Amino acid sequence: MIDVTFSRTSTRVALAALLVTLCAAATSRAQGLLQEAKSVSCEFPLQATGTWTADGEARAEIGPKVLTVRFSDVDTLDGSAVLEGAPDDEIIVRLAGDYLHFMHTLPSGFLYTTTVFNRPARPGRFRAVHARHELVDSSEPVQPQQYYGDCEIAR
Repeated sequence: MIDVTFSRTSTRVALAALLVTLCAAATSRAQGLLQEAKSVSCEFPLQATGTWTADGEARAEIGPKVLTVRFSDVDTLDGSAVLEGAPDDEIIVRLAGDYLHFMHTLPSGFLYTTTVFNRPARPGRFRAVHARHELVDSSEPVQPQQYYGDCEIAR
């Protein structure tokens, strides 16, 4: 018979090593999911809009506003995707570390970006942000906007 005894220290070290292994495996799976994404569906329920006062002081207005963004035919190797509602527009896709970026430049010069973070928001969804870099002075001004929410990724 073999006598096996564990000290508290060795038990703690073993549990810590197991925890690190499990966390690394979860991170690796999530990174793989970002890399293997074929479609991304995002919901952004909160919006921040940038404005400036007459004196040039920057301000932000924050409130609820739902925005839905969907990408299909995502190819992280080729760097392309199709944006629902604008199938002919060029979408540039970049996977960089724990971030999956979608960039959309409009003929007007506006730039829209969507970033999916390798961080869970809720089951099956990842934290995300969508930004609209646009500024038009008119009777109905267009201001820079940022939206906060999450995305579902499908392979």
